Amino acid sequence: MDPLIPRLGLALAIGLLVGLERGWRERDEPAGSRTAGIRTFGISGLLGGLIAALSNALGAVSVLVGGFTVFAVIFAWYKMREAAHDDDFSVTSVIAGLGVFALGALAVVGDYQAAAAGGAALAAVLASREILHGLLERLTWIELRSALILAVMTAIVLPLLPNRTLDPWNGFNPWEVWFLTVLMASISFAGYIAVRILGSTRGLLVSSLVGAIVSSTATTLALARNATSASNPLRLAGAASLAAMVSVLRVCMVVVIIEPSVAPVVGIPATAAAVALALCGAFLMARSSTESEGGAPTRNPFELGPLLLFALLFAVVATASAALADQFGGRGLLASSAVAGTFDVDVSVLSALRLVRQSVAVETVGQAVLAALAANAVGRLSLAVFAGPVKFWLPLAGTTLIAATAGYCAMLLNNF
Repeated sequence: MDPLIPRLGLALAIGLLVGLERGWRERDEPAGSRTAGIRTFGISGLLGGLIAALSNALGAVSVLVGGFTVFAVIFAWYKMREAAHDDDFSVTSVIAGLGVFALGALAVVGDYQAAAAGGAALAAVLASREILHGLLERLTWIELRSALILAVMTAIVLPLLPNRTLDPWNGFNPWEVWFLTVLMASISFAGYIAVRILGSTRGLLVSSLVGAIVSSTATTLALARNATSASNPLRLAGAASLAAMVSVLRVCMVVVIIEPSVAPVVGIPATAAAVALALCGAFLMARSSTESEGGAPTRNPFELGPLLLFALLFAVVATASAALADQFGGRGLLASSAVAGTFDVDVSVLSALRLVRQSVAVETVGQAVLAALAANAVGRLSLAVFAGPVKFWLPLAGTTLIAATAGYCAMLLNNF
């Protein structure tokens, strides 16, 4: 079969797919009152493919350029008449028509897989009008600014950083430090946006779980402060336990993404601890009354100040961890991970994981990650004791002890 025939079929299919979405939106309009529907868009895709094939056969790119220009003028003129009649200023259908023509041409003389993907993406974007417009209506300027900062840090700053170590211990790599910093902020930002799309936080449970995506330590501190004036601190202690579970699971996800070879060492003990925290937290919340209490407020996790501070701490801890590991071996890494984990488990875990590429044993790195998790749990509990009443931190201490015991037993069984 001539390969031109299936490519022309793809060009037609792209137009029909986009025309299906456009025609569905205008299905209630009288026949002949619309400039373009499913048939017109289908023919536009096929026309783009035919003109591209003709241009390729004649060896004249000017044929394709001229055909596209004529099509654009005719299509835009008819849409202008329709817009004037309907008092409509939308140019979406015009852009969609030009896109269909161009994708039809690409399907014939270019990468047909890219053309097919582009056609599906174009139809999906057109069909997502209500979702996208609703998101814009609910999007705040702070969130938009944060997303733009994320794009700048990823697409502009990251490629400019040197991708090599600059210290004698091979610990400080500017590119890796910034990449992992942006990765952690992106994970937190994704959780934040997910809640914004779903609406305002729904009660104590959702606000605590989402707060833990940003920072389980900050969430625990907020719950401890609320517990001083709450009529039922036990419920808040249960929420803090569930927030700790989210923190443990988040670390497991980071391990799987960054260094999967460490996952077998960390996975079983961390999962056992997470399950224990989940069961204890659910038990405490079930035992408490159902009256509503204030939850932990969520904040935008991608602010420039905290991001730069995270990167600085990460760079310092990464360099110190590499130096201690080079000087003292595994014991130095465990000590640095425990100290750093008390303040920020993400910094400690990321600093430990990157040492796998520097010939540090996977078992040692896994133990360092577990040490960071344990130290972070102690740090959270210390803040709870400092800021909250006994009825809040005592149950939380019990759940922390149970989780630590479960994780330790699981680690022993895993090593056995």
